[in-house]
Amino acid sequence: MTDAPCFLGVDSGGSGMRVAIGGLGGGADSRLSVSSKEPVRTGARGIDAAHFTEQLLPMARELLARAGGAGRLATVSVGAAGMATLGDDLRDRLPAALHEALGVRRLALAADAVTAYVGALGVRPGAVVAAGTGMIAIGTDLTAWHRADGWGHLLGDSGGGAWIGRAGLDAAMRAFDGRHGGSKALLARAEELFGPAQELPGQLYPRTDRPAMLASFAPEVARCAPDDPVADAILRDAARHIVEAAAAVCPAPDATSQGERPEAALTGGLFKMGEALLRPVRAELAEHLPHVRLATAAGDPLDGAVRIAADIASDRLRLPLDPRMLTVHLRDGS
Repeated sequence: MTDAPCFLGVDSGGSGMRVAIGGLGGGADSRLSVSSKEPVRTGARGIDAAHFTEQLLPMARELLARAGGAGRLATVSVGAAGMATLGDDLRDRLPAALHEALGVRRLALAADAVTAYVGALGVRPGAVVAAGTGMIAIGTDLTAWHRADGWGHLLGDSGGGAWIGRAGLDAAMRAFDGRHGGSKALLARAEELFGPAQELPGQLYPRTDRPAMLASFAPEVARCAPDDPVADAILRDAARHIVEAAAAVCPAPDATSQGERPEAALTGGLFKMGEALLRPVRAELAEHLPHVRLATAAGDPLDGAVRIAADIASDRLRLPLDPRMLTVHLRDGS
């Protein structure tokens, strides 16, 4: 590697941190990446900038060494879960920390929904639904960002994995009690996974990872859906919630600056459940967003972080800035 500037993309979420280095002269396919399975801690000021830096620096240095160690790290782009509501400490402390440790002069800090959007659609108007344990929709007409849901399993995330899993377990417990709306199929799956139904509250309520445990039951709902009307109805309700969120953030047909047709993409592990969920989602999209073209997601949030870093490094960022969704921090001399 020569002394040409390179850049890092970072994806930080509930399952850990992934980092990729780009700008190595060989195109996107030549990227090097590394990951850790330790999530960044949160504290009184949100995402802990010191712990974030402690995680990131060894991975960044490893990637620079693997790339030959001769390049200048010009830009870092971070996409982090919780950035919109828990990102104050990162915004205050990370720019100086990375400048001091690695000489970084340009830093982008983005909500993971933004990097998911860019990874899926690039820089085009539209909407992206990112769904796994939770669910958030983000859209832009390239002048501003709009978000819907993503409020966590107690206040929202409607249609996400925890929401589907909770609805499935509710149907299982209804069947156990003999109440209306129960599903014997879901009860059987719940007891196979978690043991006797009457012991499930004792397993669930004391856990700190309740959303993940609830979401672990969502694939069982999908497996039962072809033969079980209750499970099928849960997924149709989930599809309706997902598309309502997409509709809330997607640009109208005449809202884009150059009359571009908005696109929508679905990204995240939830959609790996397959046709049991995708079929009703497509039907809801066709009914409620007929002006939108459903596109296949081109990449994931790490791809989006790398794209943002590359665009900032070459002064061609076209995405709208926002105090919580996407900020760019420049050091003197950049």
